[in-house]
Amino acid sequence: MLQPFRLALALALVSGAAARAEPAQGARVDRKRPVTVASAPAEPLPVVHVAGDTPTLFLFSSPIQRKTLTFDESRIRVLDAGERSIVVQPVANLGDGERQEIGVFFADGRAPARAAFVLVTDPAEVDSRIDVQRPAPPSETCPTDAHAPAPKPEDFVLLGYLDGKGVTTSKIQDRRDDAQGFRTQGAVSFRGKGWVLVDVTIWNTSDKQAWTPREATFTGRVGMPLRARLVTAKKGPIPPGEERRVIAVAEIQESDASFVFALEVRGDDGRRLLIPEVRFPKPAAGGAQ
Repeated sequence: MLQPFRLALALALVSGAAARAEPAQGARVDRKRPVTVASAPAEPLPVVHVAGDTPTLFLFSSPIQRKTLTFDESRIRVLDAGERSIVVQPVANLGDGERQEIGVFFADGRAPARAAFVLVTDPAEVDSRIDVQRPAPPSETCPTDAHAPAPKPEDFVLLGYLDGKGVTTSKIQDRRDDAQGFRTQGAVSFRGKGWVLVDVTIWNTSDKQAWTPREATFTGRVGMPLRARLVTAKKGPIPPGEERRVIAVAEIQESDASFVFALEVRGDDGRRLLIPEVRFPKPAAGGAQ
């Protein structure tokens, strides 16, 4: 049996340990929790509690594009940003009713492409760690692009496709190739920061079979050919006697030089469309060249 002095000492130590384990009166409860980003523009953004004396760590389930971070620098500080994480802290506790938004794009471009949060200060709680999760991809029976947010003009700047030099354009002469059974109309070339693009309407002549464009290549006078991505305004083949808007786009190395390419679009039955002398003027502020 414990002596009275030893018993009193033991009770005092236990009481002191319990007091240290409890948060000080008025202190915010520290939370660490998972948060799922909004999957559509109409959904409300998740709310994160921040405080002026506590950094908040966001851990992302997939890599992010740090240069696309958006926030109010007068109210929010980004202490660190990595491949899958950012650490933020408000300059001071946010006022009653004040809501600050912070957002960043994921690197893979998969929907939802952007993670955004509303930051508020709560007197009772603070989030010291947020595990950012993306919603599960839609089932295969649903169109993949049904949940993708519509792009906005600022997205192209944030993603680095546009800079202060703007975009240059050049008109391309209409072509007719009776042997292959093609005519082109209204073709325009575009050149921006690190990319080139051709927007062209292709007619499949009535004496030829339906034709589906499958792949495209930009070939210059020097250097290796550039494999292009093809985007069509409508899926499926171009029926005889009908037209289809086709876009070919490729990434390029940064350079001040002007480019001249031949664009070749290949498709069914070995048929191909060749558009020579496609010009991409060097980037410069201004309109069409």
